[in-house]
Amino acid sequence: MREIVHLQAGQCGNQIGSKVSQVVVEHYNSTLSVHSLIMDTDETFSIDNEALYDICYQSLRLCSPTYENLNHLVSVTMSGVTTCLRFPGQLNADLRKLAVNMVPFPTLHFFMPGFAPLTAKGSQQYRALTVANLTQQMFDAKNMMTACDSRHGRYLTVACVFR
Repeated sequence: MREIVHLQAGQCGNQIGSKVSQVVVEHYNSTLSVHSLIMDTDETFSIDNEALYDICYQSLRLCSPTYENLNHLVSVTMSGVTTCLRFPGQLNADLRKLAVNMVPFPTLHFFMPGFAPLTAKGSQQYRALTVANLTQQMFDAKNMMTACDSRHGRYLTVACVFR
């Protein structure tokens, strides 16, 4: 069976309040793993610690995010991405179809997931949102799981998964 999720190191348990890791070798490990991620994976979903902390501080207004808060963001995002594995059906596109339709060149399979609506773990909020509102939130830099502002670049391909 093929590996579905590959995690690239994060903070080794120290400095939980810091958005940028203090571990010197982590940056080298991430850089050196890029070749393996290009050659050995079909799809790579990039999720950045800095972006997760920014979401917790700014969007969710958490004063001191914990690993539980960060893991919640990652789990709901990856749950949305892998819904097709749990609920197969004609209307659900599987990950293979996603890769075929989204990857124009074999080495360009790095995805920046965005998620909307963002809610804190344990929150019981319910808001009625339209498809237009959800789409606008998904493309907002504050809802991206990678710390970059997509307004200053271009998308090669885009997929919105609603559930």
